[in-house]
Order: sequence, then C-alpha cells, then structure tokens
Amino acid sequence: MNQELLARLTGAMQQASLDALWVSTPENVRYLSGFSSPADAKVLVLASGEATLYTDARYTVQAREETALPTVIARPPETLVQAAPLVEGLRVGFEADHLTVAQLEQLREHWTAVQLVSSSGLIARLRTLKTAQEVEAIRAAQRLADEAFAAVRPMIRAGVRELDVALALETYMRERGAMPAFDTIVASGPRGAMPHGAASERVIGEDELVTLDFGAQLNGYNSDMTRTVAVGNPSEELRRLYRAVLEAEQTAVKAIRPGMSCAELDQLARGVLERHGLAEYFAHSLGHGVGLAVHEGPGLRQKSEEVLEPGMVVTVEPGVYLPDVGGLRIEDLVLVTADGYEVLSGSPMDTL
Repeated sequence: MNQELLARLTGAMQQASLDALWVSTPENVRYLSGFSSPADAKVLVLASGEATLYTDARYTVQAREETALPTVIARPPETLVQAAPLVEGLRVGFEADHLTVAQLEQLREHWTAVQLVSSSGLIARLRTLKTAQEVEAIRAAQRLADEAFAAVRPMIRAGVRELDVALALETYMRERGAMPAFDTIVASGPRGAMPHGAASERVIGEDELVTLDFGAQLNGYNSDMTRTVAVGNPSEELRRLYRAVLEAEQTAVKAIRPGMSCAELDQLARGVLERHGLAEYFAHSLGHGVGLAVHEGPGLRQKSEEVLEPGMVVTVEPGVYLPDVGGLRIEDLVLVTADGYEVLSGSPMDTL
C-alpha cells in the first residue's frame, strides 16, 4: 500500500472514529494489498498505521508474488487468534455487507476486548476516485471488449442463437487473457424487454433489435458496455425506441462534468425519455461506477446524494423495456475528467 493511499485511508478512519479495520470485501483487500486470491482466502487488518494480510497455505507463493505487505498464513479461527494482539482494546470497523452473521460471531468470540463497529462503504468511497494506473487498467479492459465486439458483430444475424453470440464474445476475451466481467447479456426480439436477459437458446429473427451488454475483466479491472444492433429492417416503432434511448444516452454523457449531481444526471436522461412518452419503461438507474468491481460507486440514480469528481469512471446506460414488444439499452463507459468527460468505450452505435 503506497503512502498516499495509506494517508487517505487513515484520514477516512479518523473521520469514522475507528482505530483499526477488519477488511473482508475481496475488491477492498485487493485494492489495499494487490493480493488477488479467491474471496474465502483473504482478509486484511489495518491497525496502528500498518496493514497485515491473512491468507491460508494454499496461497503462500501467490501472496509472496503479489503483495509486499506482511503476511500471516493461517485459517480461521487461528486467523483471529493471530490478529487479536493487533486490535486489543481498539474500536475496529468491519464490513457488514461482506461478513456473515456466523463470521461476526467468531469475531466477537475471539476479540473480547474489542469494540466492533460497522464500517461499510468506507473503502468503497475511496475506490470511486481512480488513480492514473487504475484508469489505464480500465481502459485496457474496455479496449479488449471493443475488439471482441468488432470481431463478433458480423455474426449477429437472423438464424444465430443468442448463446452462440455470447460464447463468441467470451471466447475472444478469454483467449486474450481476460474473463467476462459478468454474465453476458444477449437479448433479441421480445426478450429485449428483459433488462438482464442473459443469453438464451433463442434464435435471432429478422427485423429485430439485439441488445448486448458485456464487459472484460483484465488484471482485476472491469469494463462494461451495451450496444443494441439492428438485424434486417426493424419496425418504425422499434426505431423510435432506439432513437429515444440514444438521445437520452448522448444527452447524459455530454452533461458529465465535475460537480454534476448523480441524481441530476439520472433525471436528465429520464427527462428525455419522458418527452418521448417512454419514462415509465426506464426500469433502472442511469448507471454506476466501474473498477475492481463491475458495480461500485458512485450510483447514478434518482435519489443519490453523490456528486461526480475527476477520476471517477461511470456507466451511462438508459434503456426502455416494453413487455411483449421488446426493448433496448445503450451504454458507454465514461471517465470524469478535470474539465468534463472522456468516453472510454469505442464501439460504434447503429443509426436507425
């Protein structure tokens, strides 16, 4: 952990009146230590200005290669026994959104001289502001996703299964050292009305819209992009839906700047769809942050109190979903810069 990050984290802990942190969220452990093992094999304690990583013997070599932090090799509950002297008598924050009730009871059993306090969101808020190195990692993941889309775009035609399109996207990314960032969405025809319509055995038909939402996870960092493509000659109603969503997406992207309220940005896109009589069919928030997790802060939603800052990477993804008719979504990955924005996703959009 570099000194700048340590200083930011220490300051956040002081504001929360915490003496120490028990970190169990996988992305947070990786953010602080560089260690990338599975979620059940790592925790981190930060106390007295120093961090210690805890993992088990399966990852001894990996820990030695990936992190410079002092590392203790132990399994629970021995992990807690080893950490107890570091936190004795302290006010310790734990991540309630990534700790089971059973795990919390274990903490209480072995740390009898510790005051345990929920500290959810503390590190996640630090992660919203990306370093230059993190931006480059996200940029590389998005570049690979763009390449995958370009390679697969010609096969999106009538007679092809949604599953085959998803497999081609994922295979392209895996062959180049990445993982799918999440379950690939390929939703064609009436299935376009499903915002999270994971690829199915449905065969793409003529004159349909096909929505593809996918991303690459490369070296721990994620990308996220949605493109909706036309097969054949879609109806004028589908074209109208597409043009309305595209207008909402582009209007929101162009409004991104430091100081912009996330709620205001969401409302801006929603207002465009309202003018087209489609606001009731926009069933989710406008977007979210992307980094070590594909869904992280800030949240671009109607009731958000967050404000955009330089260094944030967010999605802008309005959509409309009409049952028994179809629907679509268009999404870009956007970096908030010092004086505006930079669109990281480079794949072209269909014009209908």
